[in-house]
Amino acid sequence: MQSIIVKTLAGLEPVLAEELRLLGAKGIRPLKRAVGCEGDMELVYRANYELRTALRVLLPIRSFSAYNERSYYDALRDINWTKFMGVNDSLAVDAVTQGEVFRHSHYLGLLTKDAIVDQFRDRYNRRPNVNTIAPNLRVNVHVQGTHVDISLDSSGDSLHKRNYRRDTVEAPLNEVLAAGMILLSGWNGKGPFVDPMCGSGTLPIEATLIATQTPVQFKRESFGFFKWPDFDAKRWNALKSAADARIQPFEFPILASDKESRARNATSLNLMSAGLEKWVRVEKMPFDKLEAPEVPGTLIMNPPYDERLKVEDTLAFYKSIGDVLKKRWTGWNAWVISSNRDALKHVGLRTSKRLSLFNGALECGYHQFEMF
Repeated sequence: MQSIIVKTLAGLEPVLAEELRLLGAKGIRPLKRAVGCEGDMELVYRANYELRTALRVLLPIRSFSAYNERSYYDALRDINWTKFMGVNDSLAVDAVTQGEVFRHSHYLGLLTKDAIVDQFRDRYNRRPNVNTIAPNLRVNVHVQGTHVDISLDSSGDSLHKRNYRRDTVEAPLNEVLAAGMILLSGWNGKGPFVDPMCGSGTLPIEATLIATQTPVQFKRESFGFFKWPDFDAKRWNALKSAADARIQPFEFPILASDKESRARNATSLNLMSAGLEKWVRVEKMPFDKLEAPEVPGTLIMNPPYDERLKVEDTLAFYKSIGDVLKKRWTGWNAWVISSNRDALKHVGLRTSKRLSLFNGALECGYHQFEMF
């Protein structure tokens, strides 16, 4: 069994923990913007391919205390890096530091790289290359005060990149955030789903991936672990085939709508890129004119926060959202995300649940309104 750390966005730790439980992970423990667990390499492969709310899957290899540069460098040199890469391989380092010992993440990354390549130079009189785009080995360093965690990054590119996005409108939702919002709402494909302010379509696309049980990385061609010395291609192909075999049709409508032609076109293009266009109806329609599907389901919206609207317009706009929900969406489970907490109050409906999530750097309220 291997210790595994899976990174996520703040507020999505419980959702990710449940996803890991369903994959068979053991010893699951929520952390800050991450979930720790234990599992084998099979779990590492599946976590990268199937988890909807994961950003990176890390394998810790060493923890230690460092009180200065020298002790840090020596501890790095003490790790046998030839277990993980060869002298002809390439390397990248992602470093994050908080505390007094190391104040600059960039410098910490350079020091880490030096310690690793110096070990190879001393053994072979040659140094591995640095490749920040597609390295054979990506090393993750996290320093908190004097405590250091060194991990191998099995993912490569961040897992929010699903490779279906071909067009965007302003401030698109992160794919991991969108998937987390849907899973937090309780929607699982057993009813209609509507996004009436769809932007570039991230919410309806992630909803369709959930409803069809399509692995979120089905369009990705490689992961970091592909280049590891112990990569088992046969096992990987078997796990991927098993996940792909679970893809299924579903019977309820998914509706993506926006009042802007630009948003409708971006959503349609991204749906085609994902190969999901047959499951989603895309309309150009303002929210107050949109017809609710006959069978009630889940509605999730990401309205403008206030960047492009004057404040008084914003409050009136959010009040109109509440008015339309009350008038036209009886029986629906509605969720609204916004960084404008004052505007959210002006929706004017009783809130069933209040959660806190981050859309980029913006802390947002994610509120549920049950339209009885």
